[in-house]
Amino acid sequence: VGKVVKLRAKKLAVVEKEYLVYVRKYKRYERRRSRIHARVPPCISLSLGDNVLIGETRPLAKSVSWVVLGVLKKGEQ
Repeated sequence: VGKVVKLRAKKLAVVEKEYLVYVRKYKRYERRRSRIHARVPPCISLSLGDNVLIGETRPLAKSVSWVVLGVLKKGEQ
């Protein structure tokens, strides 16, 4: 599950996942992000800010190994 931050080509979206990592030294959590390039099938229409479900697949391009499975929540735009 992640948020669409960029729509690159017609079939490609950049999805950002946010997660927490515990830092033992400070006894606190820090927020980290990872950006994943995902293919968008023609049956799904996306816009910026959408929360989407993504799944791993075979390598489709040099940096694309994920595919968008569905839209969970539409963005505000």
